[in-house]
Amino acid sequence: MSTKVNIVILAAGKGTRMQSLTPKVLHRLAGKPLLQHVIEAAKRLYPSKMAVIYGYGGDTVPNAFAQEDIIWVEQKEQLGTGHAVQQASPKLDDDGITLILLGDVPLLNPKSCLALINKTKSIGLLTVNKQNPSGYGRILRNAQGQILSIVEHKDATDDQRKITEVNTGIIAVNNAKLKQWLSQLTNNNSQGEYYLTDIVALAVKEGLTVEAEVTHDESSVEGVNSKADLAALERVYQLAYATKLMEAGASLADPFRIDVRGELKVGKDVEIDVGCVFEGHVTLADQVKIGPYCVIKDSVVGRATSIAAFTHIDQAKIEADCRLGPYARLRPGAELADSAHVGNFVEIKNSQIGAGSKANHLSYIGDATIGQNVNIGAGTITCNYDGVNKYRTIIEDDVFIGSDTQLVAPVVIGEGATIAAGSTITKNAPAGQLTFCRAKDQKSIPNWKRPVKK
Repeated sequence: MSTKVNIVILAAGKGTRMQSLTPKVLHRLAGKPLLQHVIEAAKRLYPSKMAVIYGYGGDTVPNAFAQEDIIWVEQKEQLGTGHAVQQASPKLDDDGITLILLGDVPLLNPKSCLALINKTKSIGLLTVNKQNPSGYGRILRNAQGQILSIVEHKDATDDQRKITEVNTGIIAVNNAKLKQWLSQLTNNNSQGEYYLTDIVALAVKEGLTVEAEVTHDESSVEGVNSKADLAALERVYQLAYATKLMEAGASLADPFRIDVRGELKVGKDVEIDVGCVFEGHVTLADQVKIGPYCVIKDSVVGRATSIAAFTHIDQAKIEADCRLGPYARLRPGAELADSAHVGNFVEIKNSQIGAGSKANHLSYIGDATIGQNVNIGAGTITCNYDGVNKYRTIIEDDVFIGSDTQLVAPVVIGEGATIAAGSTITKNAPAGQLTFCRAKDQKSIPNWKRPVKK
């Protein structure tokens, strides 16, 4: 595309019907703010400049996107869409074309925008035919089908309200003409606002052709004005994502009951049961099976691993043929080697579990390095925290840890050792031996002081 493109995104509104203290464009769809979806779509058009008009909420909107290369323009008074674009006008290039987008239209299709830009000489509109056009500005055409103007719903006559072709609010305009027309806007309407759409009538008055790109994907131009709208578009997004997953080789128990809030990559013959949530960047290798109501975030799951119901995984790496859950929890830094087992009500944090090792019941493994073919008995705890500092537990290969054992870090359990059930281990256990600890008496130490931060 040889034309220099500027993009202006309108994001200053409060969103009264959202009934929220949060600016509307910061409400989330698929885990990301509405405005983030629009910015990402706009980037795919490779603009030379991108400006965002903000207002309600003050700096909370630009602060949420501090990492983006954006020109932020404040609209201190919300006096209409035309007034909003007037604030950005000095920032726009004198040559080229400006595409005006809306910050609350998250499922925007960049292909439709590109088609609109390519056919626009002076001004072009993205339109759609709606079965229920109530509330939208109607496209008025003459007998030859040429666009004459846009009339807002509140200002339309009864006959005009029967028109189903509506303005989406997405407009492409030659920059020289845009600056000229913005200076001519008035607020002589029922709302007392400066309507950007009035530039259409100004173009027609000059005898210029108003181009139109008609999209048939209604959801791609649907705006969010209420939490009901947000919920409806969430399901549109999720169903579309579910369809892509099935096309990539995944089997979904119910495509209507999956939520992807980020990016999910799947191999062949992956099975995902109902109610699962995937956040951030998640990769599932071939033949992975995910039970119902699991939550997986920023993790990699290896081939043929099976994850049972209600398991939570966050920033973990899981190799092939592992078994997890139900009700297991892997916290950041958890790493499972091939064929490891983590069972019900077991929590793993910042620990490495070696190949073939098992922790099947009711255990906490934190800040530990566990070798191969280790058995962790039910109720085992690595006592990694003294109230201030954390320490590491090392369990070497082929160790057997009996049930209800506490390993008070820092401690090393040598290769092939056995720890008797009910032991509290405070010293290194030698390799190949049975170690046990039984306390007969309860003692208290006077004047004892808790440790201080090192």
